[in-house]
Amino acid sequence: MIDAALRRLVDPALDAAGGFLLRRGVSANAATLAGFAVGLLALPALALQAYGAALAFILLNRLADGLDGAIARRRGATDFGGYLDIVLDFIFYAAVALGFALADPAANALAACFLIFSFMGTGSMAYAVMAAKRGRASTARGPKSLYYLGGLTEGAETIALFVTICLWPGWFPQLALLFGALCWITTVTRILAARRDFTP
Repeated sequence: MIDAALRRLVDPALDAAGGFLLRRGVSANAATLAGFAVGLLALPALALQAYGAALAFILLNRLADGLDGAIARRRGATDFGGYLDIVLDFIFYAAVALGFALADPAANALAACFLIFSFMGTGSMAYAVMAAKRGRASTARGPKSLYYLGGLTEGAETIALFVTICLWPGWFPQLALLFGALCWITTVTRILAARRDFTP
């Protein structure tokens, strides 16, 4: 919901850092893979209820996610890079939910399952495939390899959720259920947009 506005604030710093990394030979795909590896460390940290460490790993993952795009914008985005980025992002999102389920199965498992279930709708990139076939493009959320639709639960909101549940882990079930419901609203609005845009 706020990604487009937020990008205008953070992109200049990310672009400068991305240029620095590119000059030192770091590729966008390397940043993606490194960020994913660090992000996955949040899973055992959450399972062990080391929420501060998990939060640090989550934030480092999100930083790397911004840096890989900044590097790609300077070097030239690739289809494989865009694909790798989005696939690993959603595996990471599911890993965070799984980590909370492992931390306290009795309290968190059902809400974690619902959250992962809900991510399936927002994670679908089928709209991007259809948009590409029709030559549609958008830079509202910055230059991207894929056409992104907006919604209530975009990247910034997901980061806010992860930060909040790491700071107040006891609220995970309620916040996961709420965020999952918002994901479904986002999914429905995107389906309606696709019907509008792709129906002859």
